[in-house]
Amino acid sequence: MEIRTLQYFLTIAREESISGAAEYLHVTQPTLSRQMKELEEELGKQLFIRGKRRITLTDEGMILRKRAEEILGLVERAEAEVKANEELLTGDIYLGCGESEGMRPIAKTIATMLEKYPHVKFHLHSGKAEEVMEKIDAGVLDFGIVIEPVDLNKYDYLRLPYSNVWGILMKRDSTLASLDKITPDDLRGKPLLCSNQGMVKNELAGWIGGNQRKLNIVGTYNLLFNASLIVEEGNLYALCLDKIFNSNNSSLCFRPLEPKLEANMLIIWKKYQLFTKSAETFLNMIKDNIT
Repeated sequence: MEIRTLQYFLTIAREESISGAAEYLHVTQPTLSRQMKELEEELGKQLFIRGKRRITLTDEGMILRKRAEEILGLVERAEAEVKANEELLTGDIYLGCGESEGMRPIAKTIATMLEKYPHVKFHLHSGKAEEVMEKIDAGVLDFGIVIEPVDLNKYDYLRLPYSNVWGILMKRDSTLASLDKITPDDLRGKPLLCSNQGMVKNELAGWIGGNQRKLNIVGTYNLLFNASLIVEEGNLYALCLDKIFNSNNSSLCFRPLEPKLEANMLIIWKKYQLFTKSAETFLNMIKDNIT
């Protein structure tokens, strides 16, 4: 499978038309059709559904589209890194991160580095820990900023000087809003939204005494904003970290758990990672800022 073939495939997926893609790529339509037929034969899968007016992707085509975008992104990065001027710090740094006020030290380091090295570019991807770690494994991200608990067997890491406190987001007029802290007994029977991160659920099970089924978990969420809307519109509660949602000017409020449940933040990267000069400089600046 050639890089050029993947570029052709992505262009067809974007244009939803062989003729449109051929015009964009400045190749003949028969040539493009033949390339795609050979690609489908090579993979042994149908990639396109050829309709009267437009072309759509099969499920296998959608999978290939995702991986092709990652592959071409890595190729572009490799070309940029090889061509970079050794005397002038340039390049792209890719970071994955969750939602947390603990990102502030990282944000300050990014701001400092951009001021000192204006030819460096940063690319941020927000997502849960499993997604960030998957993209690090695939080489799409250089670093991930994740919240414990996470499995660190495949990663080197630095612990950031910040800890998050777990608690409950709720309406200000809810029955639990008058409490200063929320215990497992307080949550019995309450409809609860929880992070869909597996290890967070394990942590929660430990907090309540070993069985999360004792709680009435009615749904899960990835990032908190949409979950906060559901809490705001219904009589629900959301398990979340403090300082992610600004409840100062909101109908919602946050109450910490009791016993206290904390989560530390880490910056992680793949073990035995070969860094670009810009990524290595960024990591050294992080180390200087937290020591």
